[in-house]
Parts: sequence; structure tokens; C-alpha cells
Amino acid sequence: MTLKLTPYINLEGKTSEAIRFYEQAIDAKVLLMLTYGDMPEMPSTFNDEHKNLVAHAKLQVGDSELMFSDSPGGSRIALGKQVTICITTNDVEKSKRIFDALSQDGGQVNMPFQAEPFSPGFGDVTDKFGVTFQVFTEAQY
Repeated sequence: MTLKLTPYINLEGKTSEAIRFYEQAIDAKVLLMLTYGDMPEMPSTFNDEHKNLVAHAKLQVGDSELMFSDSPGGSRIALGKQVTICITTNDVEKSKRIFDALSQDGGQVNMPFQAEPFSPGFGDVTDKFGVTFQVFTEAQY
């Protein structure tokens, strides 16, 4: 069973630019990139300007990975949310157990754990210590 921690970087509409920069600066390789326009259904609050923003990207840098997404709609990213920790497993039930454990005792669910176009189980939670985690289940191909 897979279990790893990955830095997750949230940017305000500059993820594509950042990815191009990191490809040059640190030899990053794009493993996955999904825009909001690639998603089967964009949230109703999104408009055509959001289509090209990155919903989820994964880059490989040497033996490590970085994950990215854009904050849609020019919305400001809250202090402490620019860089979060992504916990990755390859088992939806394990991911759900981790998500539920982190949300206990005053943790705050920022995005409920559910299937997404880029993951069979994903959620965003800030634990009782104010640390934000994105719990991500890798799709089995």
C-alpha cells in the first residue's frame, strides 16, 4: 500500500507559469495536468475564464514530486494555504480513514472527501493544529 507526503502548492492563477518555470529551473517533468475546463462539470460559480486554470497538476523532480493547483476566480489564498501537505495513498478506504482522523477534535473540512475527476477519493482538511492536508488517492490504472 502506498503512503507518501508531497508538498502541494496553491497559486492564484499562475500555476501554468510556475510549471514552465520549474521545468526549466529544476528539471521538473509534468506527470499529470488537468484544467478546470477538462473536468466533466465545472462548479456553477466558474466562468469561461476559469477553463484554462489548473485544477490539479503533478510534477516529478528527481525522486520527489510536487503538486499544484490554481485558486479559481482570483480568490485570495488564505494564509497558511499557499503550501499544504498532500497525503497520497492508493487505497480509497485508507485515504478516507486518514481524512476522518485529521478532521476530528476540532479539525475543519475545507473540501469533503469524495471522488473527483483526478482521484477516486480526495478531500482537503485543516487539522486541530491549523495544518492543512489534502488527502489524495491515486487512481489505479
